Amino acid sequence: MRKWRHAAAVLLGAAAWVVICALVVYETRRNPTPWELIGGLACTTVALAALRRLPLVALAVAAASSFAVLPNYFGRFPVWPVLLMLTIGYLAGRRMEHPRPALLTFAGIAVAGLPAAFLLSGNGLGNWVTLVLTLLFAVLVPWHLGRYVRLRAAFADDGWERAVRLEARQRATAEQARLRERARIANDMHDSLGHELSLIALRAAALEVDAGLGERQRGAAGDLRESAATATERLREIIGVLREGAEPSTRPAGESTAELVERAVASGMRIESTLDEADGTPPMVDRAVHRIVQESLTNVAKHAPGARVRVTVERGDTATTVLVGNGPPAAEPGQHGSPGPSGRYGLAGLRERVRLVGGTLHAGPAGAGFEVHADLPHDTAPGNEAAEAAAPAPEESESARRHVEARRAARSTLLQAVAIPTAALIVTFAVSAVYYLNNWYSSALSAEEYAGLRVGQTRSTMALPDRERAERPVVPEPASPPGVRCEYYGTDASLLGTSGDVYRLCFSGGLLVAKRLLENEQGESG
Repeated sequence: MRKWRHAAAVLLGAAAWVVICALVVYETRRNPTPWELIGGLACTTVALAALRRLPLVALAVAAASSFAVLPNYFGRFPVWPVLLMLTIGYLAGRRMEHPRPALLTFAGIAVAGLPAAFLLSGNGLGNWVTLVLTLLFAVLVPWHLGRYVRLRAAFADDGWERAVRLEARQRATAEQARLRERARIANDMHDSLGHELSLIALRAAALEVDAGLGERQRGAAGDLRESAATATERLREIIGVLREGAEPSTRPAGESTAELVERAVASGMRIESTLDEADGTPPMVDRAVHRIVQESLTNVAKHAPGARVRVTVERGDTATTVLVGNGPPAAEPGQHGSPGPSGRYGLAGLRERVRLVGGTLHAGPAGAGFEVHADLPHDTAPGNEAAEAAAPAPEESESARRHVEARRAARSTLLQAVAIPTAALIVTFAVSAVYYLNNWYSSALSAEEYAGLRVGQTRSTMALPDRERAERPVVPEPASPPGVRCEYYGTDASLLGTSGDVYRLCFSGGLLVAKRLLENEQGESG
């Protein structure tokens, strides 16, 4: 596959070289000087040859070919450097890893183009603006687009592998939290069922020694006591297996939710509570209420120390609602005590416990604080379809969030590829417009003033404009004798309907030696 890709790249490069070189030869056929032909063929060959291994060199050579737009070709604008820059700019953007060398190259070519514009053309500033705009749209934009494609390809190839690993790690972590919570539930079962079995064994032992019973009844009571003891031992063995590796229970034996809140208040937390009595509440629901309040208070103590906490437990005939909310923290972490330790993934464990009793749990920011809200039905059996349906939808994974952020960054990159050149074009156009308007109106010489000028007249006696006309007609000019300096002034100051003609005044030793009207279309007249 790689060989085919390499062969295709070579063929495309050769095709691009043939097309651009043919365009160079075609465009330079009427150029009397051979430098454009030689320079164009050299730039095309070097840029395409160095593109694969030295993309920065190829980019610099292609950008330097923009100097070909500076000379005056009498109305012809060279197209071959634009095609070369478009091709190399995009492909170099696909291959370059860091943007800074490319940006420095653009800046260096643009700065070097300013003195070159004054040396190679009569309209130095105007042609330099043309060079900068050519660099901007023929090199910077395609380079930026190539870099955008590179980033998208890298994200598609490498980012998703990382996302898969991250999601697998998150699933493993959530599963570990669920197993840990199930181990806590097993611990609660041991404490509850072991206590009940112990009471059964105690009552059976009392019946076994009761003199008012017959021998047969006392024997049955002894069998019942032994069965209860055996069941207790089996329960201890099974729960012991489930407990292995789990965190120890942080709930004192027989502690109610009200006692948990009192213990938290005694440790320094500011809690306002409304707690209904637990009469008639299923044991598993009551233990889930205790666990939700315990974990919520632990999180407040860790992440919002000193915050005011509101604990509400409303018990109805068919469901129990738990709400624990806190305001903003009023102290640094560690200044207040904690009702008990908590694992890193407490909320995941709470969701598992709530799901097992068929309830729903919502946790998230509320105003300046945080809120945990749970609805626990009394008549939903753990693990049935209703419990599964009541389970909250899984949270958006970290990889999904990263994918959204990366996609947003790619869109931002694409927007910059359009917005930055557009803004630069607007700024350049505005600055150029101000410059040319100022130059146009301040370099006009009236026909009467021109007619009053006489050859041999001293320059200091002439009422000439403050500056010369930057825009000049594209016509051949007579050569100036050695030691003669020529100045150019506009024929009028009207931008609408102007002919674009200029007056040429040549001075030697401060004296006017020649004057001529250079017409934009009709030729020249004296």
